[in-house]
Amino acid sequence: MNPLLRRGWFDRFVMAALTLLALAWMAPLLWVLALSFKPNEFLLRHTDVFLSPPYTLQNYVDILQTSQVFRWLGNSVAVALIQTAGVLVLSSLAGYGFARCEFPGRKWLFALVLFGLAIPAQSVFIPLHRLFSEWNLQNTLAGLALPGLAAPFGVYLMTQYFKAIPAELEEAAMLDNASRFKTFLTIILPLTLPAQATLGIFTFLACWNDYLWPLVIATQPDMYTLTRGLASTQTNFAQSEGLGFLMAQAVFAGVPALMLYLFFQRHLVTAVAGTGK
Repeated sequence: MNPLLRRGWFDRFVMAALTLLALAWMAPLLWVLALSFKPNEFLLRHTDVFLSPPYTLQNYVDILQTSQVFRWLGNSVAVALIQTAGVLVLSSLAGYGFARCEFPGRKWLFALVLFGLAIPAQSVFIPLHRLFSEWNLQNTLAGLALPGLAAPFGVYLMTQYFKAIPAELEEAAMLDNASRFKTFLTIILPLTLPAQATLGIFTFLACWNDYLWPLVIATQPDMYTLTRGLASTQTNFAQSEGLGFLMAQAVFAGVPALMLYLFFQRHLVTAVAGTGK
C-alpha cells in the first residue's frame, strides 16, 4: 500500500477515536443538561430517561426567583475579575524578573515559588482564616479574592514564556535609551498575550468554581459567591426530590465559565507551544 494512503487511513482512525472519546466525555454533561429540564416529581421515578418528555423550565425559574442569586452572581464576577487581574499583574512582573533580571538568590527564590505548587490550598485555610479575621476581612470581597493572588503556577508559566522571547528585542530597545520597565511594558509584555489569556482562563475558572474558601470566609448570605449561595439553597444533596433543581444549578453556574473558555480557547495552544521552546 502506498505510504501516503496508509498515513491517510491512520489519520482517519485517530480522528475517529478522538471523536468517540470526546462524545464519551460529553455524555455526563449532556445528562446534566437534560435532567435540568425535567420536573423534580418525574425524577423521583426516572433518572435514566432524559431525551423524552416531559420538559420544564421551572428549575431555572426557581433559581432566578431566589432572592439573592443576582447578588451572588455579582460577587462571583467581582471576585473572579479582581483575582484574575491581580494574578496577571503579579505573575507577569515576577516572571519577567526571574527570566531576565540577575539578582542574588534568584534560583533559590524561584525554587521556593515552585515549592508552593506542592502545598495544598486546604492546608493553609486555618492560618489564613485567623489572619483575615484579625484584619477584619471576613465577609468582604478582599477577603474572598486576596488569597488567590499567590499563584505559583502563574509565575512559572510567565517565567517560561518570557524565557522563550529572544533577548535581542530588549537589547535593541535599550540601545534606543528605553528603560527596562518601558521595554517590558511596550515590547515584551504584548508578546505574551497568549500566555496571559491562558493564565487568565485558568485563574478565572479556579476562582469561579471555588467553594471551600468562600465557605470558610463568607458567613453572611449577602457575601456568598454563586457556588456557595446555590449550595446553601440545597438542604440535602442525598435526597433526589430536588435533582432537577440541582442539575439546573450546575448548568447556571457553569455557563459563564464555558463562554469564557470558548472565547479564549484559541490562545491555549499558542501559549503551551510558546512555553515549550
